[in-house]
Parts: sequence; structure tokens; C-alpha cells
Amino acid sequence: MRKSFFARWRGSFATGLVVTLPAIISLAAVMWLFKTVSNLTDLLLFFVPKDITHADNGTGPMFWFWSLIALLLAVALLTGVGVLARYYFGKRLIEWADNAMMNVPLLNKFYGAIKQVNEAFSGDKNSFKTVVLIEFPGPGNFSVGFITNEAQGEIKIKSGKNLVGVFIPTTPNPTSGFLILVPEENVTKLDMSVADGIKYIVSLGSIAPENLPRK
Repeated sequence: MRKSFFARWRGSFATGLVVTLPAIISLAAVMWLFKTVSNLTDLLLFFVPKDITHADNGTGPMFWFWSLIALLLAVALLTGVGVLARYYFGKRLIEWADNAMMNVPLLNKFYGAIKQVNEAFSGDKNSFKTVVLIEFPGPGNFSVGFITNEAQGEIKIKSGKNLVGVFIPTTPNPTSGFLILVPEENVTKLDMSVADGIKYIVSLGSIAPENLPRK
């Protein structure tokens, strides 16, 4: 039986949507990111008169090409900070700025929390150590997590067990999650690196590292 015109149109539309949806979402994400970042980087062009950078003689929005120039300027400045951070003077300057931010009331709470998260996901030696597999949130259900430390002190004494701290990130935003204490014998260590583990979580499990032989 031949399908009706509406049924054929609906099938073609659904197929076209599935094919083009990844490209549409990617372009929308890039545009949103560019717009969000430009709201900050546009401030770097404070020395250029607004009647040049903005439409309607300075009263309208900034021209997109000026926003692109501001973004490139921000990239150049960040690169300069990265180069400066390799030398003693730059390290001392960054340390002074860090101490200044930590001494500002209220602001130090946000800055300290963001800094800790940034250090954890940038591979700092005092943050995530190993990618593990544990049963969470219940028996028979497994989640990928990261060992943060081995529970000691009061926790070890009162529990009477060798517990390890495991951080279970949420997906696709790994900056939030759950910290659970798991008996060491219930933790299965994986061969994937911390960076691969983060990619696996952020990609909703679609980017899985190859199965590497255990050393």
C-alpha cells in the first residue's frame, strides 16, 4: 500500500532532522559560546571609541568583527600570561594576585572553590589520582569515578575499614557530582588516564578509550 503524502513527508523530515541535528547543535553551541565570551572580551577594547566599534554611532551592539578582534586579543593576553608563568617573576606576580583574590571577603569563597575545581580537572598532582569503576548508585549499577584520597583519621578509625574517597561526576557537566567513601576491595581500578575518564563522562560515554592491557 502506497504511503500518503503526509506520511512520506514526515519520514523525510525526520530523516533530515536526524542528519542535520548534530551540525545545527554544533553551530548553535559555537554561536552561543562566541556571544558569551564576547560579552567579556569586548571590554578589552575600552580604548577604542564606541562610535567606531558599535553600530548606530556607538549606541548599538558591537560589530561582530570587532568582537572577533577582542577575542583574539584575549587569546594573545592569555598566551602572554602562560609564557610569563614559566619564569620566576611571573610566578611571583601570579602568587601575589592569587593572595589578593583570597583576601577579598565573599569573593574568596567563589574564587577558592573555582580554583579547586580547576586544579582537579587540570590534572594537578594533588587532585584526581586514578579512574575507577564502582557500584553506584546501587548494586548491579556501575559508575566511573576518580579516587581523590584514602580516608584516614577519624573516618578510618570509626568505620574500621580501609576506605577510599571516590568522586562520581555528573554528566555532561563533570564539575558537580557525589563524593562517596568506598571499601578498597570494592573499587576496580581502570587503565584509562584521568583525561580519558573525563572525556568519557563529558561525552556521555560516546568517547571510550581503547582497551589497554594492564601493566
